[in-house]
Amino acid sequence: MVLGFLLARAGVDVVVLEKHADFLRDFRGDTIHPSTLELMVELGLIEEFQQQPHQGFTQLAAQIEDFTVTIADFSHLPTHCKFIALMPQWDFLNFMAEKGKLYPQFHLRMESEVTDLMEENGRVVGVRARTPQGMLEVRADLTVGADGRHSIVREKAGMEVIDCGAPIDVLWMRLSCQPDDPNQTLGRFRTGKILITVDRGDYWQCAYVIPKGALDAIRQKGLASFRENIARVAPFLCERMEEIKSWDDIKLLTVMVDRLRQWSRAGLLCIGDSAHAMSPVGGVGINLAIQDAVAAANILAQPLLRGTVGEEDLRAVQQRREYPTRMTQGFQVFAHKRFLGPAVNNKAAIHRLPLPFRLLQKFPVLCRIPARMLGLGFRPEHVRTPDFQSLPSGLNRNKLLSLHI
Repeated sequence: MVLGFLLARAGVDVVVLEKHADFLRDFRGDTIHPSTLELMVELGLIEEFQQQPHQGFTQLAAQIEDFTVTIADFSHLPTHCKFIALMPQWDFLNFMAEKGKLYPQFHLRMESEVTDLMEENGRVVGVRARTPQGMLEVRADLTVGADGRHSIVREKAGMEVIDCGAPIDVLWMRLSCQPDDPNQTLGRFRTGKILITVDRGDYWQCAYVIPKGALDAIRQKGLASFRENIARVAPFLCERMEEIKSWDDIKLLTVMVDRLRQWSRAGLLCIGDSAHAMSPVGGVGINLAIQDAVAAANILAQPLLRGTVGEEDLRAVQQRREYPTRMTQGFQVFAHKRFLGPAVNNKAAIHRLPLPFRLLQKFPVLCRIPARMLGLGFRPEHVRTPDFQSLPSGLNRNKLLSLHI
């Protein structure tokens, strides 16, 4: 959606295809980090963005047994917005779609499920999509797969995936908020149990971390046992356990950390989770995907307008974004192996904070380091594409780009 907006803004004719009739998918990533907020500033959209429903927090904390530790302090970042915004992803997508529609080059087609690629002489020349009116063919100078970790685009393209491994899965659920609840979004660690609670205003979005593939064993112990585990790690939620009425109220996120060896081939580029599936650690997936989109727009807008986009241009996007992807995934894999994996398998109580947390507790200035890693990432991007109205008239030639979300 962001790439479609940026390219349309630069004068490129864009078709964005969305499988569903709306964006109301629950249990998606909802964190909008300072790097993305800075892009809204650069685009002149920050005031309207902040009028959308959201919550903001300047610190990220963890409760380990009875110790509370601040992990990241975003208030010192060199950005206009020194906080993380919690905004339902459907609101963010609707916001960007409305901004895209201000440009005649932006075309959004809902209920259009991409099912296959069109190829000619070894080059991807578009997609086939299923719509309520029948099959649709969209021909394009460039097709961008932005359809997530279970990408149809990358599957149909036969692209090689490197699996980095993940020892955990996550169970998502929601529980109501009460006026006297703690007002802090944090991770809670207690005797082999990890629960992340995200304040969504009128309810808590909760993520319960489990060992990889452990859901069947948890279900065999029964729903009452599961409710008891949640209440044990977050006692303030105890009286709300009956809100989890069945296993249908609990959604499994199979955690994956992988990336494509090559993000592109002739006529095709993958970005976001389609190119590199991220763990929920740090909540950075959506923001890394948006950074990919900005880099892709910066690199590809002019070649698309000239009708000269080639494989070298597409490889340049990967060259630009592979370093921050590898670094972020390396950090996530480290956190899995050194902290989360051992924590969910440790049945003994923690009587002393691990050394990294003790250092953060003793020297609060160190909280700026993880804040910069999470809030800005390893290579923050900036908008280099101008509004198409300011481009020389000779460059205002429409080229078609197909994007599948």
